[in-house]
Amino acid sequence: MANTYTQIHIQCVMAVKYRNSLIQPHWKDQLQKYITGITQNYGHKMLAINNMPDHLHMFFGFRPNQSLSDLMRIVKSESTKWINDKQFTPAIFNWQEGYGAFSYSRSQVTKVTEYVLNQEEHHRKKTFLEEYQQFLEQFEVEYDERYIFKLPE
Repeated sequence: MANTYTQIHIQCVMAVKYRNSLIQPHWKDQLQKYITGITQNYGHKMLAINNMPDHLHMFFGFRPNQSLSDLMRIVKSESTKWINDKQFTPAIFNWQEGYGAFSYSRSQVTKVTEYVLNQEEHHRKKTFLEEYQQFLEQFEVEYDERYIFKLPE
């Protein structure tokens, strides 16, 4: 749309179903490139992407030409299909339902980029659940503990 200018920075966090540690080091770079391609094909700009075996962070410049929920549905479904087609995991791969999305100002871009790229360091001190709950509390997001990324009971 002519005369529309935006600057929206979003960090999304998504977990492997049941937080299983399925993303292996030998294919994580391929996964990150694939998800970056999906995101950028829809006009958004990937600023940083990184993952641990059980979850993934993506930080990008968001263009309001589609809804965030639409983008995340596409990223998760297309990357799931790609992982399964490549047979990277012995069992069927799925992302857990839902995701976290957090917005940042331009002044925070460098700090958030560094945070995403240094996931291995952060997770030497903090679990994924601790990290995720900290995001929810820091951003004052009300949540129901029943729906946080937990193992099935």
